[in-house]
Amino acid sequence: MRSARILHAQRGFTMALALALAVAMGVMLMKAGPRLSAEVQRENEAELIFRGEAIASALRIYFAKMKRYPTDLDEVMKVRPRILRQKYLDPMTPGGEWQFVTQVQAGASGNTQGLPIVGVRSRSEKDSIHAYQGKTLVKDWLFTADENLLGGGAVTENERTRPSLRGTPVVAKP
Repeated sequence: MRSARILHAQRGFTMALALALAVAMGVMLMKAGPRLSAEVQRENEAELIFRGEAIASALRIYFAKMKRYPTDLDEVMKVRPRILRQKYLDPMTPGGEWQFVTQVQAGASGNTQGLPIVGVRSRSEKDSIHAYQGKTLVKDWLFTADENLLGGGAVTENERTRPSLRGTPVVAKP
């Protein structure tokens, strides 16, 4: 009978200890919340740079092999041996959908489907923690196969909407 009371008391102590640990962990997470979200954004930005540069490199290789740019990333994935490990998603946006940088300007509808893709950029409107290409807004980070694209990726609003000369890469409107 006595051992049953001790066992019951030990269970109560274990339960109290588990509850105290859970509360302590919750408090620690609440205090660390901003640091954790900044760390997550920092990691996502690093992943965005890795994926964007991998896509830009694959587009350069695709152009060297095919003498043209693809109209879809699926075309890049069909090249053998593979030039892109996987069809990467944009880690900064919920849907993971990239904004394509096309070789020619989109029509009045802004639809870029079927146009030659020379690069990608994120659709995220977030301010960045990192500066990349001298830019601190994530959507301004440009990953292109053509390093001379509109002055090395420095795209102004005027350049984004100006009429394009044939073969001059432009950034598709959002």
